[in-house]
Amino acid sequence: MIKDIQNEILKLKKEKDVCILAHSYMAQEIKEIADFTGDSYALAVKSVNVPQKTVLMCGVRFMAETVKILAPEKTVLLSNPVAGCPMAEQMDKEAIQIVKDKYPDYTVVAYINTTADLKTICDVCVTSSSAVKICKKIESDKILFIPDCNLGAYVAGQVPEKEFKLLQGGCPTHAKISEKKLLEAMEKHPNAQVLVHPECQPDVVKHADFVGSTSGIMDYAKESSHNEFIIGTEISIAEELQYACPDKKFYPMSMDLICPNMKSTTLMDVYGCLMGTFGEEITMDEEKRLAAKKCIDEMIRLG
Repeated sequence: MIKDIQNEILKLKKEKDVCILAHSYMAQEIKEIADFTGDSYALAVKSVNVPQKTVLMCGVRFMAETVKILAPEKTVLLSNPVAGCPMAEQMDKEAIQIVKDKYPDYTVVAYINTTADLKTICDVCVTSSSAVKICKKIESDKILFIPDCNLGAYVAGQVPEKEFKLLQGGCPTHAKISEKKLLEAMEKHPNAQVLVHPECQPDVVKHADFVGSTSGIMDYAKESSHNEFIIGTEISIAEELQYACPDKKFYPMSMDLICPNMKSTTLMDVYGCLMGTFGEEITMDEEKRLAAKKCIDEMIRLG
C-alpha cells in the first residue's frame, strides 16, 4: 500500500514539475520520495536552483516561508497547513520590537527557526551550524539572541568575549530532555558516544562528545570510527542513521524526542497536495519578503 502511494507521488511530481523537499525529521516513507532531504536552511538553499517551478515542502511553516523568501518566483506549497513550529511561533514581531527598543545597542540575531514576519526586524539570521561563527564575526559585542535560549546559551559559551541577552524560548521537544534521562541512556550504553543538538538544555549538552546541527550530527556519526552513539535530537535521526550505517548502533537519548509538528505530515498529505486537494500555497508580499531576506543575506555575508 505504502509503495503504491509512493509510486503515484513519484509519477505526479514528474507530471506536475514539482520538487519535493523533506526535512530530516520527516517519516522515512516521505524522505524516500523526496528530491532532497536535510535541515531547514539547506533545503531552502537547494530550492533556489532546482529546475522545477513548484516546490513542495514536507516540514513546518517557517521552512516553507524561507523557501519563498529565497525563491520568490517559485510556487511554494506546504504539504500540511497545520504543521507549525512552536519555537518559531512563540515570539512575535511586536514583542521583540519592545525588547529592541529597550536594548537599542544590541544586535538582534534570529535563529532560522523564526517566522518571516519576525525576521523583518532582525539584523542577522543564523543556523545551528553557523551561529557560533557568525556571532564571532558580528561587529557588535552585544547580542540579543532569539528565540532559543538553549542554543543561545551554547553559542554564548563559545563566544565568551561578547555579551548575550537571552529570552525564555526554545524547542519544546529538545528542551524537555533532562540530564537524568541522558545519564540513564549513558548508563545503559556505556560504550556509546553522545551526540546532541544545541537546542537541548545546557546540563545535557555538557555531557556531549559532539554538539551540532542535525546534519552535523549525521555527518559526525557516519564519519566516526566509533560504533555506538546516543542521539540527542529528534528520534527519526537515529532511525535514518541506522539505515545509512547498518554496521553501527544508534540509540535515541529518549523515546520522548518526537516532534509532533513534524510528524503531523503524512504520505497522504503529500499525495493530496500534489492532487490539489490538500496543502497550502505560501504567499508573501514583496515588501515583507525583502525585509525578511535582509537578515538572511547578512547571514550569507558573514558565513
